[in-house]
Amino acid sequence: MKTLYLIRHAKSSWEFDLEDHKRPLNSRGLKDAKRIGEKLETTVKMVDRVLCSTATRAKQTAEIITPYLKIKDEQVHFVPELYDFNGAQVMKVIKECDNEVTSLIIFGHNHALTSLVNLLGSQMIDNLPTAGVVGIEFDVDQWGKIDVGNTLLSVFPKHLR
Repeated sequence: MKTLYLIRHAKSSWEFDLEDHKRPLNSRGLKDAKRIGEKLETTVKMVDRVLCSTATRAKQTAEIITPYLKIKDEQVHFVPELYDFNGAQVMKVIKECDNEVTSLIIFGHNHALTSLVNLLGSQMIDNLPTAGVVGIEFDVDQWGKIDVGNTLLSVFPKHLR
């Protein structure tokens, strides 16, 4: 069995004159990431590895959420290919994941993550909102063999406010 959690970065700021890759979270994003972390602390049992986009807003989201899951720093890897908006690179990274990893979190971006939720999960969504999480379980022993799995959970910040 393989379990994949897709987490979209929390709400980011457009206030600063920064390139997209360097945009930080705004105050709502910081609060929503904390709420999601608190919720996942009670619903996610174990995570072997975290792969995160190198974008500032994704890193900040991961830095807020991972302590709630007792994830150690050495379990977190920053992957430039996850700064992807259509999903092809994200899918490639997932399928190439070490098969000893049974539970994986991806911190990334839309529209890539919404596309993957709808491609891989058993429940369709219109949009994975900022700080939204979808967990999908696959009845396979290799990441390279994942196909349509069973959607285990969907947690969106608006449900926690």
